[in-house]
Amino acid sequence: MTLTQWFVFFLIVQIVHFAGTWKLYEAAGRKRWEALVPIYNAIVLMKIINRPTWWTILLFVPVINLIMFPVVWVETLRSFGKNTTLDTVLGIATLGLYIYYLNYTQELNYISDRSLIPTNKTADTISSLLFAIVVATIVHTYVMQPYTIPTSSLEKSLLVGDFLFVSKFHYGARTPMTAVSLPMVHDTIPLLHKKSYLKWPQLPYFRFPGLQKIERNDIVVFNWPVDTVYKFFDTSKRKADKPIDKKSNYVKRCQGIAGDTLQIKDGIVYINSKQLVLPQRAKPQYSYTVTTNGSGFDPNYLLSELQITDGIYQTAQNTFLFSALTEETAERLKNNPGVTSITRNISKEGEPAVFPQINNNWNKDNYGPIYIPQEGKTITLNSENLPLYKRIITEYEGNDLKINGTEIRINGKLATSYTFKQNYYWMMGDNRHNSEDSRYWGFVPQNHIVGKPVFIWMSLDSNGKGLNKVRWERLFTTVGGEGQPYSYFKFFLMALAAYFGITFFMNKKKENS
Repeated sequence: MTLTQWFVFFLIVQIVHFAGTWKLYEAAGRKRWEALVPIYNAIVLMKIINRPTWWTILLFVPVINLIMFPVVWVETLRSFGKNTTLDTVLGIATLGLYIYYLNYTQELNYISDRSLIPTNKTADTISSLLFAIVVATIVHTYVMQPYTIPTSSLEKSLLVGDFLFVSKFHYGARTPMTAVSLPMVHDTIPLLHKKSYLKWPQLPYFRFPGLQKIERNDIVVFNWPVDTVYKFFDTSKRKADKPIDKKSNYVKRCQGIAGDTLQIKDGIVYINSKQLVLPQRAKPQYSYTVTTNGSGFDPNYLLSELQITDGIYQTAQNTFLFSALTEETAERLKNNPGVTSITRNISKEGEPAVFPQINNNWNKDNYGPIYIPQEGKTITLNSENLPLYKRIITEYEGNDLKINGTEIRINGKLATSYTFKQNYYWMMGDNRHNSEDSRYWGFVPQNHIVGKPVFIWMSLDSNGKGLNKVRWERLFTTVGGEGQPYSYFKFFLMALAAYFGITFFMNKKKENS
């Protein structure tokens, strides 16, 4: 829906509200016109039902308002003496239209001094639960979201089994675009395995100001731009056209920001013709071919001593393919008495196919140069570079594109240039030969950015037998920062012990007094 459509929809809602409540406003001692004025009518309604004025804000917060509307309907009914279970069910089941029935057919007795304390335990429990859901949804949407590392694309920096807190406010919290969705659930309802949202209506993209901008080498969580996966656990191979904020969450390292020119040479990233210097915590990995004198490798040695976690495959007699090794690990393996040679693999020209999937000499190790679009910047558009920016023009920025030979038309007009409407980023995994990233599907738009991982609160290492071992050294470590990761878990335990100790002492003191 466009802004104009949403404005018209908003006005219709105000008229519907006025038509169904104006008598209630008058019965509560207010003026009839107060039920018609947008926003003000909600403020007045909060006074009528004896609820705080700030509840009005929650009525306009996407997803949160889906919880608040039923609450306000029920509170309105109770303010006019409709306290039975049937009244509550009718108010919610009719989406508030039961209030219309009362407005036009019943004698309205306004209870100005009604008690706000729940009359029974069930009502009290429901009230507490709704409040908890509202608070948790606000935190989840605008402050901090939990996230689990599912793949090894950032291995050594972030491990499979790491549980993160992702900050929404560092880059600016993005308001939900999917207006109707279950709170604190992404695209699928747990256990039921059903879609958790309605595709319509869609709200316009909006992001609050952030504390910082995305910088090169930042680890970023974003919605996978080309995601059409119906369900990751579904084997029917059905595809889904998902809204932006319901696309699968990915986490990668930002290698290039808007305005950069990126190139990869023999697996090394260059930005604006200069080699990109990675932070100390980044441990890029590549695949290697290793030959031996006939001896094999002890799995315990590889896992415990060298921390090699990706696959190892024997490709020929005395020849092994190591899927992912850091340079440091490769040097240590090279000194193994049984190893006769070790060579980092470099892809040949044109293999495998990479973005934008056209015939050229680019591959995952030798790529570009490619310009990363910046908001407001204009490029010359021609048949040679159109494949790089075609998806941006059509899918991400909503234009109609027609191509007739060498002629390019955008929204019906002949185009020899194009001005970008938002910033874009180039995201890659540190595990260079085992990461599905921008090299294969292109740019990440600004409106797909979710947040910045800041904290590892739990880390579990699977032993392949269904049992998980806690990686204690990774608990309560920061994701960014200089130097090696440092665990603050012991300080958390000390603070927790101090809290319970002080609480116990204060309670004892209160009992004695």
